[in-house]
Amino acid sequence: MTRNGPFKGRTIAVVNDLSVDEQRYLYRQARSLKEELRSGGQADRFRIADADFSAYLIFLENSTRTRESFRNAAEFHGSRVNLFDTATSSFAKNESITDTIKMLVGYAAESLFVIRSKQEGVCRWLADSLGPWADRNGYPRPSFINAGDGKHEHPTQEFLDEFSFLEQLDWNEDRIHLALIGDLYHGRTVHSKADGLRVFKHAIVDLIAPPELGMPEFYIDKMRRNGFEVRIYGSLDEYLAAGKVSPIWYFTRLQLERMGEKVLDKAPALRKAVTFRKDMLDKVAAGTRFYHPLPRDRFNPTIPTFLDDTPLNAWDQQSANGYYTRIVEMAMCAGVIGQDFTGQGLTPASADEEFVLEVPVARHNKPEYKVGIKPVDMGLVIDHIASGQSLQAIWDQIDKIRRVLGLNLRSSHGVYHSNQGPEVFKGLISVPDVLSFGEKDLKKLGAVSPGCTLNLITGHEVIKKYRLGMPPRIYHFDEIACRNENCLSNPEHGESIEAFFIRKTDAAGRHSFVCRWCEKEHEYSEIWNF
Repeated sequence: MTRNGPFKGRTIAVVNDLSVDEQRYLYRQARSLKEELRSGGQADRFRIADADFSAYLIFLENSTRTRESFRNAAEFHGSRVNLFDTATSSFAKNESITDTIKMLVGYAAESLFVIRSKQEGVCRWLADSLGPWADRNGYPRPSFINAGDGKHEHPTQEFLDEFSFLEQLDWNEDRIHLALIGDLYHGRTVHSKADGLRVFKHAIVDLIAPPELGMPEFYIDKMRRNGFEVRIYGSLDEYLAAGKVSPIWYFTRLQLERMGEKVLDKAPALRKAVTFRKDMLDKVAAGTRFYHPLPRDRFNPTIPTFLDDTPLNAWDQQSANGYYTRIVEMAMCAGVIGQDFTGQGLTPASADEEFVLEVPVARHNKPEYKVGIKPVDMGLVIDHIASGQSLQAIWDQIDKIRRVLGLNLRSSHGVYHSNQGPEVFKGLISVPDVLSFGEKDLKKLGAVSPGCTLNLITGHEVIKKYRLGMPPRIYHFDEIACRNENCLSNPEHGESIEAFFIRKTDAAGRHSFVCRWCEKEHEYSEIWNF
C-alpha cells in the first residue's frame, strides 16, 4: 500500500503541530477505528503494514500507560517495534540524544520516534535538526511524537482527553465546560489544554487549585487569548459553593516530588483542597463525569476509590482511548491516512519581517557625531542606544553592544542628552575608520539594541542611516540562553544546542521572547547572559 497521506513525516511536539481541523480529523478517525475494532472488524485501512517501518519507543522518564499504549499501537500497525533501553544505551556513555537518533535513523527504511523525557523541547529540536540532516544524507525524514516532556506538554494525552470529552458530549463541538483540579502548576496534561480545547467553539475552564499549585500565568494568558472563559478557585469547597459547576471534572495527581520543602510542609492541606469527598456527592449534577490522566496516588488519591464503581468514573475509558488515538497519530505521521482530509491545515510560518530599515539622511551644516571633541571624518556611529532609559541601563546597553559586536577598537562612547527633552538620555558609540557594516552585523546590532540607529559617515557626512527595530527571531548568539533549567538547550544537559527565541507581541504591543524548543516565555532582557 502506498503511504502518501498529507501528514507523512509530520512531527507532533506540541498540540499546535496539528491545526484545529487536523485535530478534529484525528478524533473522527479514532472514533471510526474504535467503532470498527469493537464491532469485530480488522480496521486494515489504518495499518502501516510495513515490516521495514521502525517505531522507536524511547522513554527517558518512567511511564506505563503511555508507553504500553504506544507499544500496542505500533504492534497493531505491523511495524518493527523497538523498545529502546536507555539504561544500557549510549546515553549511559554520555552520548547526545542527537547522535543517538542519527544512528537509529540509519538503521531503518523509515522511522518514527516516540519520546518521553524530563528535558523539554526534545522533539522540536530533533525535528528541526534531523529533518535537514536526513535530506542531506538521503534518508526519509523521521517523525517525532512527544510522549511528554518535563512540565511542558503532553500532546498525545491531550488528544485522547479531547477525544474522551467529545464522546461524553456526543461529538458536539459547540461548547465545553471543564473543571481542571489538582496540581495545575506541574501538570503538563493541563498545560496542553490551553491549546487543545480550541477544537470547541466555546470553552469555559474552571481552574481549581490552591495558589501553591495554581496554573502558571503563561497558560492562563494563553487560554484567554484563545477566547476561553477562565474562572479560578482555591479549593473544591469554594468551587462547589460558587455554583455553576462543570459536568466534566479533570483531576491531576499532586506531584509533590517536584515541590520544595516549604510546599511539602503544606502537603496535607494542599491535598484536602483538591480531593473529592463523600459529602460532596449530592452537590454533583447527574451526568457528571470525572477524568484523570493517571496514575492515581494509591495512598492519597484525589479521586478516591469509593468512586470507582459509580457513574462518575470516566477515567478508565479515558485511559483505554489512548490506544485508538495513538494508532491514528502513528497512521497520520506514516502517511497511511489523510487523503480524505479537507479542512484547514497548518498555516506556514511567516517570513521574517524587515526590522532593519534604511531611512533618509537629513543634511546638516555641521557634523553631529564626534570622537571626543573631534568630528568623525570616516567611520560609523551607533546612536539612540537605549534612548529614554535610565543612565545605568544605557551604560549596560553600550557595554553589551561593544562586547557582542567585538568593538574593541579606537572609539568613543558615552551617554548624552536626547533631543526628546532635557531629562531624556541616550547612548552613543562612535568608531572611526570602520567604513562598512554587513547585513549580518546589522541584524546582530538590531537584536542586541533594538531602537538604535546606525550611521555610516564619509567626509564628515552621513551617507547611510539605518533604523533598527525589534527582530522577530534572535539566534546564533553565544550570549543568549533559555532560563528554563529543564530546556534541552540548557548547557547543563550537554547537548550543544543553541538558544533560539521567537518574538511574541501582545495586544498592547509589548514584546516577549519564547524559546523555540521549550516555549518558555522571557522578557527581552532575560535572554542575555549579562
